[in-house]
Amino acid sequence: MAERNKVSVTINKRTYTIVGRESQEHVELIAKLVDDKMQEIYASNKHLDSTKLAVLTAINTMNEYIKLKEEFDELLTLIEEEK
Repeated sequence: MAERNKVSVTINKRTYTIVGRESQEHVELIAKLVDDKMQEIYASNKHLDSTKLAVLTAINTMNEYIKLKEEFDELLTLIEEEK
């Protein structure tokens, strides 16, 4: 089993310590993507408090994930049909 790593990251001007088995580089990339998405949403909605901003970021991220998953599933179906 992979060793647990402890990585400090900054998201929305707050520091978080993430503990897990992913590499430091992976955790930092994920944190940067979350921070970038939060900044993007905040730029359009400067009145949002941090809780609402976090929820909207989660909703947007899951929406993007579902769309990508649907596209992936469609591609798998096309590949299977070609066989």
